[in-house]
Amino acid sequence: MSGQSNHNITESDLIKGCINGERRMQEELYRRFSPKMYAVCLRYAGKSDEAEDILQEGFIKIFKKLSTFRGEGSFEGWIRRIFVNTSIEHFRRKNYLQPVTEKEENTIEGKYLSVLDSLAEKDILGLIRELSPGYRTVFNMYVVEGYTHKEIGDMLGISEGTSKSQLSRAKVILQDLVKKFIEQKNEMSTRK
Repeated sequence: MSGQSNHNITESDLIKGCINGERRMQEELYRRFSPKMYAVCLRYAGKSDEAEDILQEGFIKIFKKLSTFRGEGSFEGWIRRIFVNTSIEHFRRKNYLQPVTEKEENTIEGKYLSVLDSLAEKDILGLIRELSPGYRTVFNMYVVEGYTHKEIGDMLGISEGTSKSQLSRAKVILQDLVKKFIEQKNEMSTRK
């Protein structure tokens, strides 16, 4: 299924064709959305083979649920929600959460610095992938997807406080990763 996406095919024709089981339209839908959705999966997965598994699982759901798309909001947004939810379900099956004590949580918030502005998006995504799955999932859900701690708790089957503490730990670890990354970059540039 390689090749360029055919943008002459309208979104509504694409949806109808997929619902009718037209192989060519299904391949086009995959070609059109798989690069962006793979990036979503990779943010949650951390490893490319795991992201590929989530991508395949997400497309299976897309094809099964396509007839439920009502045209309210963007089609890409609808697809993205399915991939985020598939990534979250994958996370829940693995049950990756790590406990954080209240004392740790209180010392964490004061330490978080916003140095991410100086990094390229690909560098930031690479650093986020280095977080453990539990921290990475809560970080992505809160910071990238915009869910509240209550929503995250409900979706992951954890308390709101656990969501907050996972985010706090993720921020501290990410801050350390960013510092190391910047130090390494500076070392490399001074050697040149």
